[in-house]
Amino acid sequence: MEFAAASEPGPRCSSELSGELRSKQRDWLEIGVAFALIEAVEWTPRPWQRWLWIVAALGIAFLIWRSFEGWTAMGFRTANLRRSLWIVAAAAALAAAAILLSARAHALLMVDGIWVFPEVYGAYSIWSGVQQILLQGFFLLRMLRVMPKTWQAELLAAAMFAAAHIPNPILVSLTLVWGFLACMLFVRYRNLYPLMFAHALLGITIAMTIPGPVVHNMRVGLAYLTYHPHLHAQHTHVLSQP
Repeated sequence: MEFAAASEPGPRCSSELSGELRSKQRDWLEIGVAFALIEAVEWTPRPWQRWLWIVAALGIAFLIWRSFEGWTAMGFRTANLRRSLWIVAAAAALAAAAILLSARAHALLMVDGIWVFPEVYGAYSIWSGVQQILLQGFFLLRMLRVMPKTWQAELLAAAMFAAAHIPNPILVSLTLVWGFLACMLFVRYRNLYPLMFAHALLGITIAMTIPGPVVHNMRVGLAYLTYHPHLHAQHTHVLSQP
C-alpha cells in the first residue's frame, strides 16, 4: 500500500518575490515623495510656500488613499486605549514638572489671559496630531514593511521625523527621542490617540518653558533662519513672582 508523500512548503515562486519587491519599491517611493514634499514646504519662502503646502497636503493625502489599509491600521481605534493612557499621564507629569521648574526660575511664559490660550496653542494642538498621523500612520507603517527589523523601522522613522525639524537644534534633539519612543509605543499598542495628546502636551510645554528667541518659536526650515523675535512676538509674558 502506497502513501502520498507529505507535502512540504516549497520555495517561493518568482511571481511572489517579484510582487513583494514591487510593493517595497512602492513603499520606498511613497516615503521619499512624502518627505520631499514636506521638506519643500519647509524650505520654500512665502508666498509660494502657501501654494506648495496645498500641493503637499493633497499629494500626501493621495498617497495615503492609494495604499489605505483602514483607519484601524493607522491607529484610530479603541483597542488598547485604556492600557495606553499612561502615556498621556506620563506626558502630563513631565509637563507639570517642567512648568514648575520654569516658574521657579522666573522663566515661565504665560499667555495674556485664559481666552488667549486657544488662540496661541489651539492650532498647534491640531498640528501635533497631524504630525503623529504622518509619523506613525504613514511613515512608520511603510518602514515596518521595508525594513528587516522592527527597531530599525522605528529608528529610521524617528530620524526622518527629527530631520524634518532641521535646522532647529533643540527640536531636532527632542523629536529624535520622542519620535523613537512614540514609534515603539505605537508598535506595542497600535493606538494613535494617546500619542497625539502626549505630543500636544509636550509641545505646548516646550513653548511655555523655553523662550521664543532660544527655540525660535519652534520654527523649522527656512522660517527658523529668518526668525526675528521682534517680528514674531506672541501673546505671552514671563510670569513674575514677588
